[in-house]
Amino acid sequence: MELSEFVVLLSRLATGAIATFFAILLWSQTRDVSWVLIIIGTLVSYAEIVFTTLESFGVVSADFFDVSGFPVLRIVLINLPLVFLSLAFISMIVRKRVP
Repeated sequence: MELSEFVVLLSRLATGAIATFFAILLWSQTRDVSWVLIIIGTLVSYAEIVFTTLESFGVVSADFFDVSGFPVLRIVLINLPLVFLSLAFISMIVRKRVP
């Protein structure tokens, strides 16, 4: 692993850890569905960062859960945060439209 790749992984871990820390703090203070979905999206995003880091160091492998050659776990972890963010935005739009 080159130094530049290591710095990128380390910066992703650090910023993800900070975002996750504040998301957990916010979770204890909110009961709004939209914010909870955003928090869950942040947590899943950090899980993807940790998984990618562990995979790059050779600790875990995503190959154990391939279906027809597609890395299902990687696809799910990459796309799931955006799904939760989309649901949060939809929840906010519905709440603003319904009086």
